[in-house]
Amino acid sequence: MPPAALVPIIVLALAYVAWIVRDILRSEVKHLPKAAWIAIAVLSIPLGGIIYLLVGKDQT
Repeated sequence: MPPAALVPIIVLALAYVAWIVRDILRSEVKHLPKAAWIAIAVLSIPLGGIIYLLVGKDQT
């Protein structure tokens, strides 16, 4: 697989992480501090963001 084929995947992953981090900074969170949620989201792409959306985001 040529390296150029990975560029769209990398761009989408970076956009996803940026969106999750922006959401964490703008929203109320549950269970952990915002810095911990950001670390989880950045270190475990995409699972960390999904866990944040399901468990950590305060829906109220």
